[in-house]
Parts: sequence; structure tokens; C-alpha cells
Amino acid sequence: MDSKNVPQDSNSIESGKKIFFLYPTAPIMNQIITELIQHEYEAYVAKNHTRLARVIKKFPDSIIYVNVDENMPINEWETWINDILTVTPSIKFGFFSSSIDGEVRKKLNNNISCGFFHLKLDMNQYITTILEVLELMNAKGKRKYLRACTEKEINAVINMPFGGDFLNGTIKDISVVGTSCVFKHDPELSKNSLLKDIQLRLQSILLKVEAVIFGSREVLGEKLYVMLYTQRTDPDVRVKIRKYIQMNLQHKMDLEIN
Repeated sequence: MDSKNVPQDSNSIESGKKIFFLYPTAPIMNQIITELIQHEYEAYVAKNHTRLARVIKKFPDSIIYVNVDENMPINEWETWINDILTVTPSIKFGFFSSSIDGEVRKKLNNNISCGFFHLKLDMNQYITTILEVLELMNAKGKRKYLRACTEKEINAVINMPFGGDFLNGTIKDISVVGTSCVFKHDPELSKNSLLKDIQLRLQSILLKVEAVIFGSREVLGEKLYVMLYTQRTDPDVRVKIRKYIQMNLQHKMDLEIN
């Protein structure tokens, strides 16, 4: 493995770069991608190289990690990569392979911007290197946290005790630091109010948090409240929120690339 000639990306955007893992093995998904999500990187699994090649033009600052052992021989991978770079030269590539054939590495060598990793070794040992590469690439851009829009989700709801009753509402978006929501009946919560025993239901995931009202505003005739979780929120809750965000984003991306 090495990560040769890693460049600084001067064209990073506000929302950061999308990182695609094309035909990842189970260890790549369970170890590397899982860890990247916990570091707030926007990582996706891609299982169709033809569709990815069409869609990637919409995300010209993306990074693609390709498992070149899958789907087609190395000569065809070389053509596929060159075709993408002809149309979208700003795309950066990294590669996974179990081959020890120097010819495989040689064919990819000119396009290795984000590392070449051996599939037969423990993926955990590559995580630090990949995180270093992504930091050099400014893959997060200016954002600090991933956020999922949930306003069209049926099972993204919030409820909490308030004034001797229970408030029920809909989560509009969520990140690891907070959420925005609207309630069926406006409780007229004031800024900096401390709210305890909040339950967030994200599909089948049920979480309990404590939060402070950061502010509110009118949106399409509804009052949207923005809450920030307190430091007393269980760290395991944040891990689960990141996992949910990744599933949410992956589901939406699947409609385009898989």
C-alpha cells in the first residue's frame, strides 16, 4: 500500500466531497466505511460501475475507491477510469486489489491519488492512512457534520414530556449535534429552554436525548424548532445517529447509482 502524490484540492466545496467505494468487500464496508462515517465523511457503496460513471459528472470533486478485482479485467478498468477522467478530470481515485502482479499496479499507477491497498491484509490497518488522505484532500470541505434531511420520511418522529402531557412532532433534519423539527401543536418553546427525556424515532431506531432550544423560525406556516443536544447525551446515541444518517444518504444515492 502507498498513497502517492496526494494533492491538496483547491476546489473543495461547502458540503465536502462524496467518497464512493465501488464493489467493496465486506471488510471494506464493515471496517473502513463504518469508520469513515463515524469521522463524518460522506461515504457511499456503489455496485454498478456503469451507472456510477454516468452520475459522477454531477459530483466532479468526488473520490472513488475501486476494487479492481471485481467485475472486469484490469485492462477494462483502465479504460473505464480513463473515460471518466476524460469527462471529469477532477475525480480522484484509490484502489483495492488482492493481486501481487506488478502489472496491475503499473496500469493504475498514473491514476493513484488516494492510495493502493491490498485486500488480503486487515482493513483496520488502512483506516489511519485513508483518513490522512481524506484530510489532505479536504474531503469534508467547510462542513463539520453530516446531516440527513428527513422531512419526507414517514418514520422520523420526536416526542417528549411537556407541561404534563406529551408533545409529538416530525423530525425535518438531523445531525450528530442536533435536529430540527415541527410539532403538531406549537408548544411555544423559548430559546435556551432545556428539554429532557426527548425520544427520537428514526425508522426502527429509538434514541433518548437531552437538548436545548437553539432557535425557531416560521417555515411554510409551521414553526420549525432547532435543538442542540447537550453534552450529557450518551456517546452511543451519536454513533447510532451517524449510522442512521449514512443509511439515509445511501438510500437516496442508491436511486441514482445502484
